[in-house]
Amino acid sequence: MTDVEAPPTPPAAAQKPGRRKRKFNPDRDVAEWHGRYEPYDLIKEVVVAFLAVLVLVLLLAVLFSSPDDKQITMKSWSSADPVDFAQTAITELDGTSGTAGYGPPYNSTAGASQHFGPISPESWLGVQIPIDTAQDFVVGPLETQPNKAELAAAVSAYTSASSTQQAAWTAAYEKAVAKATTQDGQLVVPAGDYGPVGPMITGLTAMAQSGALDSAILSSDQFYGTDYTRPSLFLADGTYFANIAEARHLGGDQWGMMNETGSFPGQAWLWLYTMWYQIPPFNSSASGDFLVWGVMMILTLILVLVPFIPGLRSIPRWSRLYRLIWRQHYQEVERRT
Repeated sequence: MTDVEAPPTPPAAAQKPGRRKRKFNPDRDVAEWHGRYEPYDLIKEVVVAFLAVLVLVLLLAVLFSSPDDKQITMKSWSSADPVDFAQTAITELDGTSGTAGYGPPYNSTAGASQHFGPISPESWLGVQIPIDTAQDFVVGPLETQPNKAELAAAVSAYTSASSTQQAAWTAAYEKAVAKATTQDGQLVVPAGDYGPVGPMITGLTAMAQSGALDSAILSSDQFYGTDYTRPSLFLADGTYFANIAEARHLGGDQWGMMNETGSFPGQAWLWLYTMWYQIPPFNSSASGDFLVWGVMMILTLILVLVPFIPGLRSIPRWSRLYRLIWRQHYQEVERRT
């Protein structure tokens, strides 16, 4: 029998590399907690926290409640400033108001859609809430007035005239109403050759002061009249509403989206959205709303994709802020190692 020499035994590390003991790394390994535990009653904590927050909310609501301003309506507008109402009404009739030239989703005004290069969702979606300012804000409401023969004749004369004649009347009246005054709450416009437009705007102002215009513009096919789109657009075209907003620090250039009224704080979480409206090019671009929306969508997408973006996802590890938050845990681990 021949003796065969056995091969040398490999080192233990080479035999079982997976069992090689490595040094404990507190940044990578999680050690079992051996510190002191604090007993607590979860139900008691929830009840106490709820009562504390409830008392705090009620106290702050009593001390710092925001003012309950009255609703601004066509009636309050035309009664407080009939000249501004009439000046706005004529722009609705001749199609020169902000709403008349807004574009989608209200009308198909050429070149009015907000865009960024070829990207224009407004144009793609088109007109979704069709609004004809002359018909919806002036002619239509006037046609609902009963027992107004003179007013009905003026409306009929205007609607049956040619577009050229209508433009001549509205242009003449727009110049005259710029010099209008009020007397005993009534609109006084210098005399001029503006045909039936004068009686129409005077009649519309009287209709608004009586409160009838609010319901006439608000009327819809819905059972509940909760769609205030048309009244809001009409109000926004005038300076009366804008002046009130500015006086209460609610204008777009006053961070209005995150205010309530006056100096009262409102939706503070909208600071990032509102901030873009205060800086170029957003505060001067005709497509400012769309540009701000686009920036916010990009930032939102970046936030969602943080776990997948190299470098950005490593910021917490590089900053080591977690060690400050969990410092007691890491102190215990380092003492044991």
